Amino acid sequence: MTTAHPPAAAPAPEHVRLAAGPPGATVDERVVEPLGLVRTTVLDPVADLDTIHAWVTQPGTEFWGLGHLTREELSELYAYVDSLETHHAFVVRLGDEPLALLQTYDPHHDPVGECYPVQPGDVGLHLLIGSRGSAPAPGFTAHLMSYLAAFLLGQPGARRLVVEPDVRNDRAVARMVRSGFELGPEIDLPDKRARLAFLTADAAAAAATPVPR
Repeated sequence: MTTAHPPAAAPAPEHVRLAAGPPGATVDERVVEPLGLVRTTVLDPVADLDTIHAWVTQPGTEFWGLGHLTREELSELYAYVDSLETHHAFVVRLGDEPLALLQTYDPHHDPVGECYPVQPGDVGLHLLIGSRGSAPAPGFTAHLMSYLAAFLLGQPGARRLVVEPDVRNDRAVARMVRSGFELGPEIDLPDKRARLAFLTADAAAAAATPVPR
C-alpha cells in the first residue's frame, strides 16, 4: 500500500532588495570608459528637487507622467517612494553632475506584476535621461545602459530586468532593443498601454560592448 503525500509547497518568490540608504547616499560608483566616474545616489527629495523638477517638466518627457506636479507635490511623491522597501529612486551622476533619474521596483508589488508571470529575481526599472553631461562621449546612452545593467543585475538575487515603456514612446522602445532587451507583449496598465521588455544577465553581457549611437 502506498501513502499519499501532499505536494510540497512551492518556494516563496525571490524578492530582490536593492541596497539603498538615506537620501543622498552613494550606493554604487565605478569608472565607466569612456564616460568617467559614474555614481548612483539615493534620490534626495529636497536636495535633488530642482534637478528632478526641471527634468520631468522639460519638453519630450511627457511619457514620464510627472510634468503636471508642483515642486511640493513632486517632493512629497519621492519622499513617499523613499519610505518604501519595494520601490526606490536614484540619481545617476557623472562625478557630481546629475545625468539621469532611475527608479526601480519589485514587480511583485507593482501593477506590472499583474500583467505577466513574474519570475524570481525580476527587477523593474524606469529611466529618464535628464542630461548627457557637458561633453558626452560617443555612444553615451549605450554606455549608460551598460552601466545600469551591471549595477542592477549585480544586486543579490537579481536575475532579469523588466521595463514597460509606453507603446507610443518609440525612442524608449528602440533604446531597450539596442541595449539587448527582448521585447515581450503589450500590456494595459492603469495609466498607459505599455510594451514589456526583458534583459537577462547573459543578454546584458552580450550587449556589454557599446556601439556609438
